[in-house]
Amino acid sequence: MTTKDAGPESGSGTGGAQPVDGAAVSRFVERFAAQLADAGMQRMPARIFAALLASESGALTSAELGAQLKVSPAAISGAVRYLAQVNMVTREREPGSRRDRFRVHSDQWYEALTSRDMVIKRWEDALREGVANLGPDSPQGQRLGETLAFFEFLHGELAALMERWNVEREKRFG
Repeated sequence: MTTKDAGPESGSGTGGAQPVDGAAVSRFVERFAAQLADAGMQRMPARIFAALLASESGALTSAELGAQLKVSPAAISGAVRYLAQVNMVTREREPGSRRDRFRVHSDQWYEALTSRDMVIKRWEDALREGVANLGPDSPQGQRLGETLAFFEFLHGELAALMERWNVEREKRFG
């Protein structure tokens, strides 16, 4: 992860920036969450992810998320478990505290995509085995072979894309 992420939510500390209107934050959270849901993400994880992304520090507790989104602790729990499993948020515990904070990091998109590298590799292995077992000249084997070729291509392109992003990110954000 990166060290550019801010510390815990301070409430009033804006670091010299203009205070952000709470209604504007809520509108963003709901609109971006709707876009994520339209793309296939479950609604509650989408809302939590958007709320974390729009928070000043990028980190909130379950209680803070529940109050902001007006949802139950159980809804928060299941959604953050999912988001952590897919590497979109991390769970942190402040020293001396029993409360977890959930954080989205500034490089989370990079981390989420690069974590898919192993998933794609496993898919390639399974597809390769399928082609061998079904025969490369059978209709099924040809379909699997084309799918395998796509994932091999994607795997190579994703690695190159992430390298280019690292250069671009350094230029833009230091």
